[in-house]
Amino acid sequence: MNNRNIAIYLSVIGMLLILTVGIYVTAFLAQPESVIEEFNGQRALTDVETQVNFGSRTVGSIGHDRIVTWMGTELETAGWIVKIQEANVMGHPIQNIIAFRADEVPKIILGAHYDTRMVADNDPDPVNRSQPVPGANDGASGVAVLLELARTLPKEGPPVWLVFFDAEDNGRLQGWDWSLGSQAFVNALEFSPESVVIVDMVGDSSLDINMELNSNIELTNDIWDIAGELGFEQFIMETRYSLLDDHTPFLRVGIPAVLIIDFNYPFWHTTADTVDKVSADSLQAVGATLWTWISQYSE
Repeated sequence: MNNRNIAIYLSVIGMLLILTVGIYVTAFLAQPESVIEEFNGQRALTDVETQVNFGSRTVGSIGHDRIVTWMGTELETAGWIVKIQEANVMGHPIQNIIAFRADEVPKIILGAHYDTRMVADNDPDPVNRSQPVPGANDGASGVAVLLELARTLPKEGPPVWLVFFDAEDNGRLQGWDWSLGSQAFVNALEFSPESVVIVDMVGDSSLDINMELNSNIELTNDIWDIAGELGFEQFIMETRYSLLDDHTPFLRVGIPAVLIIDFNYPFWHTTADTVDKVSADSLQAVGATLWTWISQYSE
């Protein structure tokens, strides 16, 4: 091979190397924008198990302290800023956990209560009625959905706050009332979000989510329509139940709010509200619906 042929050969090899490196660099730079992590119902179910393993999460309990620390760590690991809102309501110390990504007024607030009921007063066995509720569905399922949304929601899109409400679940007990944490949050609110969505008892393995009668109808229709488009038959286009929950304080001050709940849950406020009653598929249906609704918000 003469010098001229060698030069041509080396030139061709050089061009191929440059082209190959260019392709890999382009693919590498484009990867972070093209990869979107999807909501994972199985991972959310693991979060339910973790919470139940903490034991009772009532105000002042060891389990309450543990879940506050754990939620803060999970949220910060997912890239959220975490603040604890403290208040004293009816003589009880309240800790609401607020998570956000940027210091701006949120258009959307997603909420769930993380506390559990002190007594299983609906238990069919009278012996169990003084025992605390494990709260796998009533408490842990809503928290699990919000935590998985924290991990998977794209940074682009409307500003969102995730709020984990304390002291929701001890109404009808002496010295307590329902939704103390969310009431304290609304009392201190200095702005009006466009939309508030509360998720509560959304992990039931036989999930049926009817439209709640007090909820804002426009928000309800928007979310249920998206669930239908995604093929989630767990969302039923019929109203059922009129409930007091963490959406109620928002509605009272004129903020549009919706409650996503399956209140037809036979283990509500019993010692049988355990992890085996919760399904990854149910968590997936609710989480993926909200993930899509937020991603399409204001389009």
